[in-house]
Amino acid sequence: MFDWLHQPFTPAVALGMVIGAVVVLAVVLGVVTYAIYFERKIIGWMQGRIGPNRVGPFGLYQSFADILKLLIKEDIVPAKADRLMFLVAPMITYVPAFMVLAVIPYSATHLFTAELNVGILYYIALSAISIIGIVIGGWASNNKYSIIGGLRSAAQMISYEIPLALSMLGVILMAGSLNIVEIVKAQEKFPYVWFVVPQILGFVVFIIAATAELNRTPFDLPEAESELVSGYFTEYSGFRFAFYMLAEYVYIVAMAGLAAALFFGGWSGPLLPGWLWYAIKAGAFIFLMFWLRATFPRVRNDQLMSFSWKVLIPLALLNILLTAGIKLAVQ
Repeated sequence: MFDWLHQPFTPAVALGMVIGAVVVLAVVLGVVTYAIYFERKIIGWMQGRIGPNRVGPFGLYQSFADILKLLIKEDIVPAKADRLMFLVAPMITYVPAFMVLAVIPYSATHLFTAELNVGILYYIALSAISIIGIVIGGWASNNKYSIIGGLRSAAQMISYEIPLALSMLGVILMAGSLNIVEIVKAQEKFPYVWFVVPQILGFVVFIIAATAELNRTPFDLPEAESELVSGYFTEYSGFRFAFYMLAEYVYIVAMAGLAAALFFGGWSGPLLPGWLWYAIKAGAFIFLMFWLRATFPRVRNDQLMSFSWKVLIPLALLNILLTAGIKLAVQ
């Protein structure tokens, strides 16, 4: 890998960074496009429906048709909305969703990605910024449903960002590093055990908190179509609505990549190329998100809040104490 962090900043380095960013953006957009398609197909199959089957063979072009429709639709700004904030809010949510991908190592060479010593902190900090765009979008819309959706999302983020970060501390203690690449390499060392085995409690907390952090069913309270008419993006249309939707699915891909690195050994595995192992592990996490949406009903808001503070956070703290005790005993 080219270590651009310790090299003079030249036009060649700048060009390489731009090319890398464009490649990652293109690949992720392609993955997101077909993730939406497979979600609709998988949920349709689980619920005894067909799913997309008209546009293209087996409905493979349906996502492209939906994206094209959103891009050519009129961009409507409500008359009583705060225009500047209303227009900027989707970008505040959308941009960090792609920035977090910079520290996800998809292979042993981690081509087109950066190796940061504080990679996990970078991920947590940027993902927390996206909530600002959701709150601003709900407030700037000047719509009661949007405001409630934005406030719900803020409360949910505050409640579940804590157990999500705490669930990673056990992995950090075992690897002795905040560097995601080093965490993957630590799982390749003897005794060759992925961290999901010794950190099973932390993994369970991570999965639940990640589902809530992504606003996915059964924790999709900020949207809640039956209650809030889609919540914080009720007043959005066209490509600005697409920004919110794309940000949600890009975060699913990013969270899947993070889960694969922290708990399942990242690119490590026999016979197959490292990037393919990474894709399989991340794909399993994405499938789990789709499965949960097809299976569980939405929980109540008070249940959502109390579950985080009364159950997940104590379990995450217990996991940290157990991990620290084991590390101390081994040393």
